Amino acid sequence: MIPLLAHYYYNSLFCTNNNNNNNNALLLRVIGVILLVAAAVEYFPQQVISSPAGGSKVVDYLPGFDGPLPFHLETGYIGVGESEEIQLFYYFVKSETNPKDDPVILWLSGEQGCSSLTGLVYEIGPLFFEAKMYNGTLPTLWLNEQPLTKNASIIFLDQPANVGFSYSTTGAIYTDVQASNYVYQFLQKWFSVNENFISNPFYIASGSHGALIVPTIIQIISYGNEAAEKPINLKGYILGNPKTFPGEKNFIVPFAYGMGLLSHDLYQSLAESCKRRYIHVDPKNKLCSENLKEFQKLIDGLPEHHIIEPYCGLEEPEVKSSATSRRAALSELQMIKSFEEKYVNPYGDDDHERVWCRVDYHRLSNYWANHPSVQKALHVRKGFLGRKWARCNWKTVSKTYKVTIHDTIQQHATLSAKGYRSLIYSGDHDMVVPFQSTEAWIKSLNYSIHFDWVPYMVKEQVGGYTRNFTNQMTFATVKAAGHIAGEYKPEECAALIARWISGKDISTFPQDIV
Repeated sequence: MIPLLAHYYYNSLFCTNNNNNNNNALLLRVIGVILLVAAAVEYFPQQVISSPAGGSKVVDYLPGFDGPLPFHLETGYIGVGESEEIQLFYYFVKSETNPKDDPVILWLSGEQGCSSLTGLVYEIGPLFFEAKMYNGTLPTLWLNEQPLTKNASIIFLDQPANVGFSYSTTGAIYTDVQASNYVYQFLQKWFSVNENFISNPFYIASGSHGALIVPTIIQIISYGNEAAEKPINLKGYILGNPKTFPGEKNFIVPFAYGMGLLSHDLYQSLAESCKRRYIHVDPKNKLCSENLKEFQKLIDGLPEHHIIEPYCGLEEPEVKSSATSRRAALSELQMIKSFEEKYVNPYGDDDHERVWCRVDYHRLSNYWANHPSVQKALHVRKGFLGRKWARCNWKTVSKTYKVTIHDTIQQHATLSAKGYRSLIYSGDHDMVVPFQSTEAWIKSLNYSIHFDWVPYMVKEQVGGYTRNFTNQMTFATVKAAGHIAGEYKPEECAALIARWISGKDISTFPQDIV
């Protein structure tokens, strides 16, 4: 009953008429958050740890990497659900500096249905694929000299079920609230086996769509800690380019104007005719609609994940205002799915070189992770074998994952009031979630500023800008990064996060951390 009420209130907020009183919208938001957390708590009775973690195995060698791994890697499965029908796969990399005391981070992939291997080999992990044309042989792995794992132990978790190497024996449908609860079950079992890490500072990191469930996971852990004999030492969370509320698309026009993508005249006409509201436009407002069509023509040739990267000829499917929440949430995923499947040979069938696309780099993980020798080295279970591994498992997501969380602003306020730290960072060339939208919702919380908009340096260069609030929330931009920032600027993001988890001001931290 409570989950249904939570879903009703969130839909009421999401579909609220723009002319409604702001206080009513705020009330709906607060009620929705309360019911959402209550819905998650309803699952606590099912969280019986019937057995410890299924047992991880150390990985000393990986196909594609020359020689033994110079860092500690474990992989394993942990069963969650009433009968452990869901088997979640994870990679665990110990800190290279001081695993006894360094923080532990749970790293969740930001894009729905995408494997956490993305974080391990494309963002802040200890390995990278050699960026070259796929030639039919096993892709080569290189060592990342400046990973976040120098300063933290990281659990890269494939979730929900059927993402990455994780699998389910039932084919059940999951909501994001249920997925959050299963993540908590995973953590309970992981820490029950790895008790030597239970006192380490613990953080959860994600981004993009993943940022919508992190506050719920944090709240579930917080409630669970109150009754736990050995509570998780939860300190806060880290979100990159986070999706946070439905109105984020309103900031695409001002972002594009600031980037010089449209004229001052068109921008002014858009602002006046649309009254600075560019989504769910009244069809009777002809001038606003016409201006938006002109604007769309100007940005059609740009990749919204990073506006200065090569455009590879694909457009995001149009999302109608009447679309279901799941279709709306998956529109971006469908775009990237076709993006990743468009080309097999980066140089085309006629061997004529074409422009480099990021998808060429992404596809290397598909070739690598589907190789039998790789799956053997990673100790992949028979429950998965026979399936094709995909970096982003779109078909499964669209069938088994239901989005019910659309707005987490009030949850951030609640978590801040409880004393949890938060780092929110944005790539400043991201048009999916423009950094201005993230600034706006943070500003709506009315927190006092501790220090305002100062640069932070990485290797004697400006890495971005940061603003720190008295409620222990930190906002930062990552210069020239896209969506999600860590994939475009891994060294800068690793430095940013490492400085933040140290507890010191990002802008004044010694530059030699990287």
